[in-house]
Amino acid sequence: GAASSAGMASSPCGNSNFDSGLEIKTRSVEQTLIPLVSQITTLINHKDKPKKSERTLAAIHRVGQAVSVAVGRFVAVGEAIAAENQELKDEMGQACFEARRAGDAIAQLTDVGSALPSQSDGRVTVFSDRTGMVKAARLLLSSVTKVLVLADRIVIKQIITSRNKVLVTLDHLERVSTFQEFVQIFSQFGNEMVEFAHLTGDRQNDLKDEKKKARMAAARAVLEKCTMMLLTASKTCLRHPDCESARINKDAVFHRMRCALEQVIEIVTEARSCGENKILPASIYNGIKDFKSSVECLRENLHSLSPQNVDSQLEALVERTEDFTDSAYTSHEQRQAILSLCQLARQDTQQLMHAWVEAQSVHAKEATEDMEVAILKTCQSVSDLRRELHKVAVGRASDLLKVHGEQLPLRALKAAGAEGNLEAVAEYSRTLTEQKEQLVETCRLLCHVSGTEPLEITCIHAEETFHVIGPQIISAAQTLALHPSSKIAKENLEVFCEAWESQLCDMALLLREINDVFEGRRGVCKHSANLKTAKAVKLDAEEQTSMAKLGLELRLLSSDVDTEVEKWEEQEHDIVRQSQSLASMAYNMYLFTRGEGLLKTTLDLFHQAEVCTSISANLSLSLPLSTFCSIFLPVLSKLQMNASVVSLSQRFCSWRINSLANASFPSFTTLSQMDSMDKQIEHDKDISL
Repeated sequence: GAASSAGMASSPCGNSNFDSGLEIKTRSVEQTLIPLVSQITTLINHKDKPKKSERTLAAIHRVGQAVSVAVGRFVAVGEAIAAENQELKDEMGQACFEARRAGDAIAQLTDVGSALPSQSDGRVTVFSDRTGMVKAARLLLSSVTKVLVLADRIVIKQIITSRNKVLVTLDHLERVSTFQEFVQIFSQFGNEMVEFAHLTGDRQNDLKDEKKKARMAAARAVLEKCTMMLLTASKTCLRHPDCESARINKDAVFHRMRCALEQVIEIVTEARSCGENKILPASIYNGIKDFKSSVECLRENLHSLSPQNVDSQLEALVERTEDFTDSAYTSHEQRQAILSLCQLARQDTQQLMHAWVEAQSVHAKEATEDMEVAILKTCQSVSDLRRELHKVAVGRASDLLKVHGEQLPLRALKAAGAEGNLEAVAEYSRTLTEQKEQLVETCRLLCHVSGTEPLEITCIHAEETFHVIGPQIISAAQTLALHPSSKIAKENLEVFCEAWESQLCDMALLLREINDVFEGRRGVCKHSANLKTAKAVKLDAEEQTSMAKLGLELRLLSSDVDTEVEKWEEQEHDIVRQSQSLASMAYNMYLFTRGEGLLKTTLDLFHQAEVCTSISANLSLSLPLSTFCSIFLPVLSKLQMNASVVSLSQRFCSWRINSLANASFPSFTTLSQMDSMDKQIEHDKDISL
């Protein structure tokens, strides 16, 4: 009846599956369908009375006509798309025909003029063919969704075409032999990468699946960082064509870019690659969650699974903890604590098995009191294990970030390379390799306790990045040591070192997000109720540039604060802590303008700006005037933005959410940056000539 019909009508945005077998995978398609689903549901869920008042009839008539008109406009767009894309012409034409037919049927079924008045009281009877209405609604939803999904194929085709253009130009770049040719092709490559960034940025934000969004973000981050690496590595190879380490350095960059491009296409086309299973290895967090779910199910059904299944689940979980206990970097105390908790979980599970068998022997229909106690103890023991593993992983990551924050091996490598000291480069390369292995292993441990699949993917991306960039830094340092007077080789090493430092910053943000998830703070934005939501608008080119510059200034000034704060002797001083907090928030605001970081929404940004303003006001009162003016005034003046900049930032933020910020702040290299790169290349070419 009405209930089942309503369920059918709401399925496009609920279950995301249709009678036609189509599945909604993007937010834009879903949002397009919601108004239509609402209107059709209104028609189908009317009170099941054949006689209706004139007011009710008028309302039904208006809804029916509105659906028909909307479908007509929609079909016209679909037919225009079909005319421009011959490969979709037949499928799109059929879907548009079915949608138009269904829209006409609904209009006819809700047409008051075609209904007959009742002889008894003069009221009009409509919807005599209720089955026809349900059938028309079903056909309409199915056909409209098919049109949208077919149109979405065009977006995918655009991304594939853009990727293919980038690959062709990438091949040309790899084979160039002169600076002049490189400058010309790299300029073309930059334009193509910006186009690819626009398309993939839109797609990333449109995806409904959070895992796919995280994978897309990881691939685009690789492309962003590799663009500058490709520039300097290629320049170094052109300047020193016979240098083996320079060639190895360049080849690694090109290989990584091709892999990232391929991953983007796998995501948008949903192709299954041989590396698909490596994306999400079994994590301890998921193992504990599944184990607790299985144990708690025994309350409702004593026969839901066998004791052997529960026991094997626990053993698989304990086996994964070997990544922690087998690590050379895990302390003896930590190892013993993990092993003790694993043993406790085994004991509690065995007690549960015993109580379970006893309950079955007396034919109990539900969990006995002994079973209930055993279930609670078992769940508590594995939760304690998770807490200990989280403490170990997060503690190690925090310690590593503190140690690596000094960048001693990188500084030593730069100095040794500039002096042409190959022996020193080899020595510091071993130190960097050891640090790389520590970071890679720590990322693996964080993956186990991250708490969400998107964060697991981010951990894997961080692990792969450290694994790849470490050897690239070493090959760049070897090249500089062989050519210590080469400015290009020095610049190349700087770029790879900056990429390493950038990944350490990303790891710090990742660590904070993992802690937020563990402590239940994920997605909470305080004081957001007092903030107004700005109307979505699109910024013009000048406004976009202003917002990007403001973000970059915040980034640079936050670095200045960090530098000055390090000079203070009393690091625990309240002013130092507030300054560090201010710098961290400014950096988060900068990341937001790039579509990255912890700030996810407009409300997050506005709240962060309010907090920054409050802290800056306190600082201005706490500091001596001379110190305040020389160090912090530039930052605070940027954070306490005037009304026009606030208005601009609000417009930017709302547009970013609505129109997908990465389209205007591409995650790769902007055209203006490309221009500056070209000028630098021209300068280097002049020097070489």
